Amino acid sequence: MKPIPPALRPRSQWGTIPWAPTIYGRSVLGLPLEVWRPRGRCERLVFAAIHGEEPETTWALSRALRQLAAPPEHAAVVLAANPDGLIRGTRANANGVDLNRNFPASNWRAGTVTSRATIDLPSDVGLGTGTAPASEPETQALLALITELQPEVVIALHAPLACIDDAHATDLGRRLAERTGMPLVPDVGYATPGSFGSWGQEQGVPVITYEFPVIANEHTMMLHVPVLVELLTGTLP
Repeated sequence: MKPIPPALRPRSQWGTIPWAPTIYGRSVLGLPLEVWRPRGRCERLVFAAIHGEEPETTWALSRALRQLAAPPEHAAVVLAANPDGLIRGTRANANGVDLNRNFPASNWRAGTVTSRATIDLPSDVGLGTGTAPASEPETQALLALITELQPEVVIALHAPLACIDDAHATDLGRRLAERTGMPLVPDVGYATPGSFGSWGQEQGVPVITYEFPVIANEHTMMLHVPVLVELLTGTLP
């Protein structure tokens, strides 16, 4: 039996999110870390903008959430895991820490990591990894939220590598790859010490990294928001 399509709001109502989030923590600058909780058991946690210079992930996830006529039944949503970085336009949080290198995985390492200013440039922009694993309040809060919600899978939205990174090639990962036309890969092709994915793999938390491609924002909204709607409603074919 095919899943019943979700009820969606008319486009004239997409300007706001009609349900209030709860606060699961505070950022370095004291901004609220917000989560929109599911009505029932949490099967999926979808979060965006752990890298603040990937704002398209927040825009797209917000657009998907705003289309729904009711809160997701089994999906939790975090629109900005790094709100300080998002408002400052920086990859790192306000402490200069790359939060996706701050998780308490066994491969965490102290020091400096680099990233690319744009995808075609060398990886030479230096950021910190924190004074210790999970030293940052945003990291601590996300870990506590996952412990509380116990999601069956976590989908982390990133850009701009244009792939579905799923180390275990799960059914959901394969469906996302088919639905988006992007390749399903076991990793992003380089080491990611202290990453959320590394931590999840060690802790038995299934993680899928959904990497948006380098395309105009309007195309992202047209091509990927419908997929996110299906993710949030559980109707992904």
